[in-house]
Amino acid sequence: VLAVFGPEVDEDIVRIIAAQLAAIGDQFDKEIKAGVVNDLVRHFLNESLSREEITRRMSEAVEGLARAIPSDMEQEKAMLVLAMVLTKKIANTMPSLFQHVFSTTVTYISQHLHNYILRMVSAATQ
Repeated sequence: VLAVFGPEVDEDIVRIIAAQLAAIGDQFDKEIKAGVVNDLVRHFLNESLSREEITRRMSEAVEGLARAIPSDMEQEKAMLVLAMVLTKKIANTMPSLFQHVFSTTVTYISQHLHNYILRMVSAATQ
């Protein structure tokens, strides 16, 4: 945690944020159809797709779900939670993909949601 946010971030704050995101994830988990997960599993298994292409497919799935699942929360928060829930569902469907899915999700979050995460942590520390 400290390596990402620096020494001034209290780990308890990060735990509180994580618990809040997990609760939202439990709600979203029920809304994600198996077809979305199975499509992503298929992409992860396709060895001819580059890391960039798989990250793009993950991004498309997250953005599509964020539009399809009605929510009054910030779009970025919904996308962060959906990315994490999709990662869990893909790993549960095909455990051998866990490392690949996890690294793709980290790449996706770093590319698309890093500033949002920093803002969220910064707001929680104020």
